[in-house]
Amino acid sequence: MTAIATRVQALTVETSPLDDVRQIIPFTDARRPMLWLRKGEGIAGVGEALRLEFRGADRVARASAAWKQLAAVSTVSDAVRMPGTGLVAFGTFAFDDDSSAASVLIVPEVVIGRRGGRAWITRVRRPDGMMPPAPRPVPFGAEYRLTMLPGALTREAYKRAVAVAAGRIRRGDLEKVVLARDLHAHLPVESDVRRALVELALGYPQCWTYAVDGMIGSSPETLVRVHDGTLDARVLAGTSGRGRDAASDHESAAQLLASPKDVEEHAVAVRSVLRALSPHTSVLDAPSSPSPLKLPNLWHLATDVSGTLSDGSGSLDLVAALHPTAAVAGTPTDAALRVIHELEPFDRQRYAGPVGWTGADGDGEWAIALRCAQVSGSGDITAYAGCGIMADSLPERELAETGMKFQPITDAFQ
Repeated sequence: MTAIATRVQALTVETSPLDDVRQIIPFTDARRPMLWLRKGEGIAGVGEALRLEFRGADRVARASAAWKQLAAVSTVSDAVRMPGTGLVAFGTFAFDDDSSAASVLIVPEVVIGRRGGRAWITRVRRPDGMMPPAPRPVPFGAEYRLTMLPGALTREAYKRAVAVAAGRIRRGDLEKVVLARDLHAHLPVESDVRRALVELALGYPQCWTYAVDGMIGSSPETLVRVHDGTLDARVLAGTSGRGRDAASDHESAAQLLASPKDVEEHAVAVRSVLRALSPHTSVLDAPSSPSPLKLPNLWHLATDVSGTLSDGSGSLDLVAALHPTAAVAGTPTDAALRVIHELEPFDRQRYAGPVGWTGADGDGEWAIALRCAQVSGSGDITAYAGCGIMADSLPERELAETGMKFQPITDAFQ
């Protein structure tokens, strides 16, 4: 890659209030939407004023450095001053150091945002000196239905991979590894990807519904959120299905909380997050035991971490420190990655990588790209789902868990 200084150009950015808009999804592009949304609040981007690409082991650190340089040389007028206003970039990063997928930061030409009952528009001045026009909401295109088929790792092959990984853990090669499988489909020409985003946002309102450079999904896991010198994160690991009625649902949650396998899997993930964040904080708090998190189709064990920053780190600096967590790779990290490379016959691309946005002040919101699919420019779709494998993992159970985790994205396209 060329030096950072040759990649960054000064931008002129203006944010002004809007009359409240109830839905921001209709403002973004039908085929390549940009979106960050939770409980109806977030930002939607249109066009690309600037695109920065990064590859390699230090991709997030270089993105952070480039972003700080861009923020320093840009002129920003922000009359709203809320999280997501002013100069912002959407980002999605490859999971693996050697992935074929580019890691990107994209500054949209226009951002429409909504938070706390207030709405705004941010526009980036073009090289010709003109501000882009305000976008109008565009009606959704025709409905469509897709069937997703097994990808490079079939159901039986996945079970064999789980058995091999569990055997490695029992003999002491590592403590935990996360193994994924894939599904494939093809999007018809002129299909409106925003339809899937609406399904995800309505079906999973407590999750981060995102779309960045063709990576779309609804993630329940907050990798890190930074605001005004504070941080928080939500660690998820350990999963069970929802019950058929209130009694069986309560029992499912209770069994998850009592499961030694799931509790230890969760503890491994929490320890990895605390180790990564501790050098950057003066205060870091996490409860001693997880709580059950109820989603529409499953239960997770969850731990919410909060802290106070002590070294001036921005959100991208913390993303660089955190990725990959034990929740999506395993532990020890190097050993887990070696097993993933051996047993997964595909490039994860941006699955399980960081996805979110950052602002000029370094604040931002980042999730782990889960419950997701990558949509290529030609319409090819690859969806991913994975499970944390421990010494006592059962292949049939882990396969069933991937099915539950595929459900949000497969339902969104059906």
